[in-house]
Amino acid sequence: MNTRDWPIRAKLTALVVGPVTGLLALWIFATTLTFGPALDLLAARTLLYDLGRPGESVVAELQRERRLSVVQLAGDTALPALAEQRTRTDQAVAELRRRVDGEKLRDAADDLLDTRLDQLVSALDALPAGRGFIDSRKVDRAGAVGLYSGMIGSAFQAFSGMATLPDADLNREALALTALGRSRELLGQADALLAGAVTAGRYAEGEHEQMVRTIENQRFLAENAVADLPPAERAGYQRLTEGEEFVRLRALQDTLVRARDVPAGLDVRAWETSYAAVSQGLRDFELRGADTLAERSVPMAVRILVRLAAAGVLGLLAIVVCVLVALRVGRSLDRRLTGVRTAALEMAEHRLPDVVARLRRGEEVDVAREAPELDHGGDEIGQVGRAFNEVRRTAVQAAVDEVTLRRGLNEVFLNIARRSQGLVHRQLALLDRLERRTEDPDELAGLFQVDHLATRLRRHAEDLVILAGAAPGRGWRNPVAAVDVVRGAISEVESYDRVDVGEVQSAGVLGRAVGDVIHLLAELIENATVFSPPGTRVDVTGRSVPGGYTIEITDRGLGMSPPALAEANRKLSSAPEFDPTDSARLGHFVVARLAARHGVRVELRPAVPGGTTAVVLVPSDLVTDEPALGPAAPEGAAGPDDRRMAKVTRLATVPRTRAARPGRDRPESAVLPLPAGRTSSVETPADGDGLPRRVRRRGPVPRPRPVAVDNPAYRTPEEARRAMSALQAGTARGRRDGARRAAEPSPPEPPAAPDHRTATERDA
Repeated sequence: MNTRDWPIRAKLTALVVGPVTGLLALWIFATTLTFGPALDLLAARTLLYDLGRPGESVVAELQRERRLSVVQLAGDTALPALAEQRTRTDQAVAELRRRVDGEKLRDAADDLLDTRLDQLVSALDALPAGRGFIDSRKVDRAGAVGLYSGMIGSAFQAFSGMATLPDADLNREALALTALGRSRELLGQADALLAGAVTAGRYAEGEHEQMVRTIENQRFLAENAVADLPPAERAGYQRLTEGEEFVRLRALQDTLVRARDVPAGLDVRAWETSYAAVSQGLRDFELRGADTLAERSVPMAVRILVRLAAAGVLGLLAIVVCVLVALRVGRSLDRRLTGVRTAALEMAEHRLPDVVARLRRGEEVDVAREAPELDHGGDEIGQVGRAFNEVRRTAVQAAVDEVTLRRGLNEVFLNIARRSQGLVHRQLALLDRLERRTEDPDELAGLFQVDHLATRLRRHAEDLVILAGAAPGRGWRNPVAAVDVVRGAISEVESYDRVDVGEVQSAGVLGRAVGDVIHLLAELIENATVFSPPGTRVDVTGRSVPGGYTIEITDRGLGMSPPALAEANRKLSSAPEFDPTDSARLGHFVVARLAARHGVRVELRPAVPGGTTAVVLVPSDLVTDEPALGPAAPEGAAGPDDRRMAKVTRLATVPRTRAARPGRDRPESAVLPLPAGRTSSVETPADGDGLPRRVRRRGPVPRPRPVAVDNPAYRTPEEARRAMSALQAGTARGRRDGARRAAEPSPPEPPAAPDHRTATERDA
């Protein structure tokens, strides 16, 4: 039986139940052993009055009937006295049967006495048949004596069964009284033999020898019985034997023993008188002894019961005390151990997490107050409690140190991020100035590439700010179109040329969330491009749904296993604390932080037929109508939001009304080749959509430039980037000019002077 996982209360109960049960069993056993003899002593009185007295009466009546039956057999006529005696005998037997059949006697009798009582009843059942044999003279005098002596012997066997008292002295005295009764029975047998011989005038064959044996046995039993009597009873018996009638009867017995035949000068009248007196004296002596025995057994039984009660009460009291002590000690141990356990669980589950949470919120924590000293005593449990106090104090101090370290680490992250952001912003400002002053398309494309790298570097610097728990510095005052938000996110991804913008329904995002949503989408798009094969495309779509606006980013990679998908969704929905050991999913942590800041829901789902779809649900309180394209501001007077959005969408700029993929479906005349040696640009009207076409032409001042080799069979990434950059800059400018033309029906304008500024300069 494995008890290792039992509760402490069950273990303590098991320790207590075993000894207490054994002690209780011993108490019950000892009580039973003591209570049995006491019951036997109390039953002695019951046996005396329900068996002894009725049985003795039956014996006396049978003895008288036996003598009369022998006399009748010795004579020739029936004796009227025998019929009367039989009536008295039947009455005594009926009373004995009534007592024997009663529950009181049977309950007091043991198994041996029960058996002998049954034998006595069976012997008495033969009395009617024996009387019939006597009346029909089918038996002789010896047979009649044997018939009645057998019944009387069964009675004395029952009397012997009564002598099972627990006290040795009482039991020996009871056996002595039974032996005296047997000696009296032998005296009665001698009287019956003598009465028959006197009536017949002689002994029958063998009667004299039987007479001699009976007298000798009677004297032997009497001597042995008297030896076992107490001194007082022995003295009383001695006085009885010294009486005149007893002495005369003894002398007559000696005469009968010496004579071979009935003495001629035998005084029969003296024999009958002496026998009656001695028999009655012996009977009275036996009855007095039995009464004395019964009276002595009752006080002895009471004393035994008193001792038993005292021992039982003391034993029971000892058991109760043991149980109470065990329960008290067990309850104390259980309470103290439970206190230690409760303190440990309270520290592990509530206090320590609360301390950590408060520390992370920047609150001050007093270690002594949060880990107070708890007194659990001076024993082993107290030592464990003191050790636990030290563990608690160490745990709280370790939590303080850890949170302090984490806070310092966040400060380091934030400091580094702020410095990096400052440098990146200065770098972007420098790139803006260079782009404004640069007219060479190749150099401008290179600057755009550096600008793109700086934009990505700015996003990574913002990641450090988010890791530190602060908010990035980018923000917009006015709503921004959802398509522009998507473009801005694509422009911050390294493999932006693999991203296809599908259908993006018209909607706007509030300015306070634009920067974070762009960053969030950029992280997800970056993951989609990184965790999918290089030759695959990443699709981005957006649509309005009940409760907000949904943007879906789908890649064609290997996808994620269900457990990994569930774990990623759990992190994205709960915004966990940053764990430096889990750097493999740093983008998920950044996304979770940004989503939690604005209530955005992000969920990853398996894509069909393969890959993963990231679903971003922007809540309705951040979604508004798509901002209208207002009239263009004077050149150089564009707002900061317009300049910033023009810059972040530089690599993914497409007209809002188009749902095609950016950078792929563009007019073939977007960039027109010019003869080498001169570089100039001019904006020419386009076909109805307001988008200008940049056309290279020779300028007044020759400017050497590297000769570009046109290879129609292969276009390098740099060439594609340059073409994209030219298209994007022209698109941004064309959108503004197209809106201005649509809003102001102006007279024909004179041809504009060639503008050698870049799109970035004009947006600024």
